Amino acid sequence: MERQTVSIMKACELVGVSRRTIYNWIAAGKVEYVRTAGGSIRIFVDTLWRQPDGSAPTAPNVAV
Repeated sequence: MERQTVSIMKACELVGVSRRTIYNWIAAGKVEYVRTAGGSIRIFVDTLWRQPDGSAPTAPNVAV
């Protein structure tokens, strides 16, 4: 099963935070991401709802 990714702006909408917060989370290693061939960042949806202790996410089903 392939992991689902979203753009930074979509990630902001999903969790209700600013772009700066998403970039801070990336820098702190709180979310996982991948860079596309064009250089864009895509956030793995399952890491947006990771528990503080690192346990399994409790994300709602997200239609993208």
